[in-house]
Amino acid sequence: MKEYIKHNGWKIIEEDFHPEYNKITESLMSLGNGRIGHRANFEERFTGQTLPGNYVAGVYYPDKTRVGWWKNGYPQYFAKVLNAANWIGIDVRIGTETLDLNTAKIISFKRELDMQEGHLTRDFVAELPSGKQIKVSTRRFLSIANSEIGAIRYTLTALNFSDKLTLSPYIDFDISNEDANYDEKFWDEVDAEIKSGEGYIVAEVRKTLFHVCSGMKINLFKNGQPVPFTADIENRPKFIANIIPLTIESGESITIEKFGVSISSENFAKDKLLKTAKKHLAAAFHKGFDQLELEHSQAWLAKWKTSDIVIEGDLAAQQGIRFNIFQLHQTYTGEDERLNIGPKGFTGEKYGGSTYWDTEAFCLPFFLATAPVEVSRNLLKYRHKHLEKAIENGALLGFGEGAALYPMVTMNGEECHNEWEITFEEIHRNGAIAYAIFDYIRYTGDWDYLAPKGFEVLLAISRFWAQRVNWSEQKQQYVLLGVTGPNEYENNVNNNFHTNRIAQWTLAYTLEAISYLKKNHAGIMADLTKKWHFNEQKETTEWKKIIEHIHLPYDEKLNIYLQQDGFLDKALKPTSEIPPKERPLNQNWSWDRILRSPYIKQADTLQSLFLFEDHYDKKTIQRHFDFYEPYTVHESSLSPCIHTILASAIGYEQKAYELYLRTARLDLDDYNNDTADGCHITSMGGTWMAFVKGFGGMRVQSDKVSFAPFIPAKWESYAFRVNFRGATLKINVNKREVCIENLSDQEILITLYDQEARIGASKEIKVPLKHLSNEN
Repeated sequence: MKEYIKHNGWKIIEEDFHPEYNKITESLMSLGNGRIGHRANFEERFTGQTLPGNYVAGVYYPDKTRVGWWKNGYPQYFAKVLNAANWIGIDVRIGTETLDLNTAKIISFKRELDMQEGHLTRDFVAELPSGKQIKVSTRRFLSIANSEIGAIRYTLTALNFSDKLTLSPYIDFDISNEDANYDEKFWDEVDAEIKSGEGYIVAEVRKTLFHVCSGMKINLFKNGQPVPFTADIENRPKFIANIIPLTIESGESITIEKFGVSISSENFAKDKLLKTAKKHLAAAFHKGFDQLELEHSQAWLAKWKTSDIVIEGDLAAQQGIRFNIFQLHQTYTGEDERLNIGPKGFTGEKYGGSTYWDTEAFCLPFFLATAPVEVSRNLLKYRHKHLEKAIENGALLGFGEGAALYPMVTMNGEECHNEWEITFEEIHRNGAIAYAIFDYIRYTGDWDYLAPKGFEVLLAISRFWAQRVNWSEQKQQYVLLGVTGPNEYENNVNNNFHTNRIAQWTLAYTLEAISYLKKNHAGIMADLTKKWHFNEQKETTEWKKIIEHIHLPYDEKLNIYLQQDGFLDKALKPTSEIPPKERPLNQNWSWDRILRSPYIKQADTLQSLFLFEDHYDKKTIQRHFDFYEPYTVHESSLSPCIHTILASAIGYEQKAYELYLRTARLDLDDYNNDTADGCHITSMGGTWMAFVKGFGGMRVQSDKVSFAPFIPAKWESYAFRVNFRGATLKINVNKREVCIENLSDQEILITLYDQEARIGASKEIKVPLKHLSNEN
């Protein structure tokens, strides 16, 4: 763990420069607005440890898959989110010296991300090798009110010298990804324009042929007053710059404002991209920095109004949850059904920036409860739009008759993950997509989503499960062989409990969907039957047999479901026996050793108990938690959140708090020594669930939202908000009571500690806090 980030309720603060952690800080203080994003790189040149990163949503490159021997059905490429134009750069020269914090003496330094209003600031005093001291203050944001625009205000003050000052704001498209094969570059210049105070580059992605236009416009001030200037021009392939010669006297300040635009051919016609970029940038420039920032800040405050969580008495926990919520909002706004949520969002390149099953399993609940219903509906539409591709993916692996296998990793619906044990075997992802449809309908009451989009996806997934199982004569049951469950520290196993269980559930839920459609949308059901050649009697009869006879590995002595066949053959030693210096295992052990160990990367069997909690009593959940958690190393970012919820449900309050801090501060404290690659955006949805479903005890049952709150011992109080079917509820919890306010103009019936309660419009109810602890 690294604990150099200061605890603060609304800010991420680095006091004093920590060059050894700079890549981590760049990840933590990344900015995004759903369309564009970038890491917290310095504007001026920096030759120390850094991972430059600027990203445009939806733009990717299909990097050729390289394997020593090919497998039928293997993905042709691995999709990479591309490092796009560096538009934030401003080179600074004082006399003949370049400002570079890697070579200068740093006298003072502070970098700060304001999450409440969404801006990044930096203040430092540096001494150059010549002894000249300069003070720099920077402020920048990516507008969440105008998602094509970003702005920077960069102020330099001469403290002990007078000299020539040269500022060179630039746009650099001559960049590459950190993980590029053989330092390959992905961009070709299409067009460029540069003049004093303004410039643009249009570049094309090789193979996919996306076009992106990035542009800049410049303002200049001395001691707060506008300064006219004429810049020299630098124009070389994929690079443009203004070179602005100035003089600065001791005590004087020079401020450069740089307005940036980045748009892509995903949203604008290629032949009008440059013209459109100019139009957007001119409008932003006309508004000016202060007005743009005001609109941006107001948009952030509106988001916090519906999604903020307030904790009194624990600054680390407060900072953690707000950081997670902030990054979720930065990554996905829900305005475009073609976009989804990459595991690193706009904070890094790892995992290719593509869509994983994480979205459905961990992010959807956050948007269901905190955003307009269209946002979560667009997440479902994303998968429906890719249904034909999912059927094609299934066909490549030998499945037919409309069976769909959704990709483990994708940009456009095609599978593009290049690890065989994931691509071919981690098929529980299909179940997560089916469960998301159920989760959405359960929460919103929008059963009509089944007609036709939801049903079409469920049918194709159910056909996959029906073909993927096989009948075992030895077991006299249906089995699923050669799979990888959520626990990726086990590959190519037979009968992973979670995979088998979610397959069984998906088939049963699809039967429910058919029943609903036949009763409520008979005409649409008839059309769907014809369109998809659905032989209802034959197929549903087979599904019912699988539901009844699927093998769910179980040990009678321990009275638990086994993670997979043969799990008890492991040398079952708890994680407490692993020397701390050997953690995390994936950075210290061989893969062979990991696979032979009992150690679990993330919730696996417990993932099913979380999803299907209504099917198991608390004693069953507790028994499984007590068995599996001691073997769980939580080396997946998706692990502590699920364990927090289950620990809360069974009354393990201290364990729930411990694991909550781990998920909430996973990146802030760099628990798994991997934040430098980027933050774990999708697990942040799980962190929100850990809080609201764990401490708040929120569930949806029988068309009602229910709560069973408790409060960690260290906290004085907490409060959160959720939207539910048109009502907005604020849940306030302190050590004495629970107060639920209905902030909407409609009455709502809820359940609180298993008792129904009706809350009128703009009314509240209060009940004594219950102590749920089950710990010794």
